[in-house]
Amino acid sequence: MDFSYNEIQAMLDDSVERFIANDYDFDTRQKYAASEGGYSPDVWQTFAELGWTAVPFGEDDGGFGGGPADLMVLMLRFGKGLVVEPYLANVILAGGVLRRAASPEQKEKWLHPIIAGALQSALAYAEPHSRYDIADIRTLAMEDGQGWVLNGSKGVVFNGGNAEILIVSARTAGAENDEDGITLFAVPADSDGVSIRSYPTVDGQQAAEISLDSVAVDSASVIGEPGNGFAVLDAAIDDATLAVCAEAVGIMQIMVEKTVEYSKDRMQFGVPIGSFQALQHRMVDMFTDCEQSYSLLLWATTLAGQGDTDAKRAISSIKYQIGTVGRKVGQEAVQIHGGMGVSWEVDIAHYFKRLTTIDQIFGNADWHLDRLAG
Repeated sequence: MDFSYNEIQAMLDDSVERFIANDYDFDTRQKYAASEGGYSPDVWQTFAELGWTAVPFGEDDGGFGGGPADLMVLMLRFGKGLVVEPYLANVILAGGVLRRAASPEQKEKWLHPIIAGALQSALAYAEPHSRYDIADIRTLAMEDGQGWVLNGSKGVVFNGGNAEILIVSARTAGAENDEDGITLFAVPADSDGVSIRSYPTVDGQQAAEISLDSVAVDSASVIGEPGNGFAVLDAAIDDATLAVCAEAVGIMQIMVEKTVEYSKDRMQFGVPIGSFQALQHRMVDMFTDCEQSYSLLLWATTLAGQGDTDAKRAISSIKYQIGTVGRKVGQEAVQIHGGMGVSWEVDIAHYFKRLTTIDQIFGNADWHLDRLAG
């Protein structure tokens, strides 16, 4: 089977590679991450102008009709560039819900501006008690006349502090852990009763804790069928899981490259440390782990693109791989770099932070191993 990029994917890969090489070096990335919003609005607008925000959406929605393979190409490069712009939050999570379940009017109002880079959004699905169970929802939505009233709280909402529209999962029927009875709502972030506490995460990204206190929305804010939001939410989370796995593989690949290069320059006992056989063995193991992870990523991406029934198992397989050998690759890269590997000024430490964070979001290695065994 030929796994090489097609012409469109090769052009996409080349455009992201050139952008990162020319306009997004590590120092620039650090400046954006330290800014008030944690990203550059100008860079985000460039993403939209280059068509990157349109990749996974259908042509009827103003997108390019791309699939998981096209997203993989982007996320591999974003991983290598340590990109902090909220692509995951806007395009894959919030956008993933809207493209699947929103009405034409809702897409015109919210999805099209997201694609154009004119609207910041976030998917508020996780709750402080729920860990990785996306059906464990205590946030309640009660009908009130022609609308709904929401009460509850959401945790670790990616891009929540920048979002102008929040896609919120709430329970409208059933028990706390039921998959049935979950409804998705579009809630303006400036609505009365919405409280947002944003903060930077350890990997240079942005998240927020969100409280909903008697937040009133109208019936036009319901996305999809009331009570049937779980399948849409689950599919968007699977997309996001596969996307961050591609990002992680990109990080692993660049960490191996940088570690090998460093071992050629770092001198000890009058010779490069890369000449030491023990370190050569460790770097070969890192390379092997990267290649195995990339192979699993290709498999999972292929099944997801085909809509295969085993796609969910494949996604759990690559997520488990990232959480185990990904950690090993990161640790080896830091150790071979020595003290430089944990310094703020050197990018290898920041790659390791992002790789460690990816292990913990959308289910860690143990959680996905249990899902595979189930």
